[in-house]
Amino acid sequence: MDWRAWHDAYENPDSGLAQRLVLVREQIRAALGRLPPGPVKAVSMCAGQGHDLIGALTGHERRGDVTARLVELDEHNVLLAHHAAQDAGLNGVQVVTGDASLTDAYVGAVPADLVLVCGVFGNISTEDIQRTITALPQLCAADATVIWTRHRLPPDITPTIQRWFAEQGFDELAYEVDQSALLAVGAQRFTGAPATLREGERLFDFIGYDALQPAEPTAD
Repeated sequence: MDWRAWHDAYENPDSGLAQRLVLVREQIRAALGRLPPGPVKAVSMCAGQGHDLIGALTGHERRGDVTARLVELDEHNVLLAHHAAQDAGLNGVQVVTGDASLTDAYVGAVPADLVLVCGVFGNISTEDIQRTITALPQLCAADATVIWTRHRLPPDITPTIQRWFAEQGFDELAYEVDQSALLAVGAQRFTGAPATLREGERLFDFIGYDALQPAEPTAD
């Protein structure tokens, strides 16, 4: 997969990715509005070119409060995200080349007040989605917001994802779908106790949407 070319769809406002991006940015801004004054820590899994967090922070009144780590494996996308953050004056945004599936990628950046899991759940197995959600208390500070995305093509497992979040101590703040109703954006507030980060653990294997969709089993 050419992940640089994959991002081109963001330039088309009628694409599902562009519509999803609008919803994700809205939820990021809403999360910032709920947080008390003071420093804000954020992490982003499989951050790509950083369109979601960088775009939401650009011009935002709390942009100076935010320190963030964006984790992305594709070096070219890392470079583009780094330049975008610098151009926007977001000196607190760090973009690193790394494997977002490994807990080691978040050492020193968690517990975070805002955790982005966008563009992940549609590219990993159902079992790995559950494993990742189960591990999220390791990344979250008290009252943190997790923002996630997932397609709603059959079998639509977003209700199962919502249940898994609830089982791990998350309250749902929002569940929105794009204009086509095929992409969902969720926001969850962590109400449990933050867990210590366990280094050296793998959360998921990034298989890719194209390989998963034809054979993904029906979830309960």
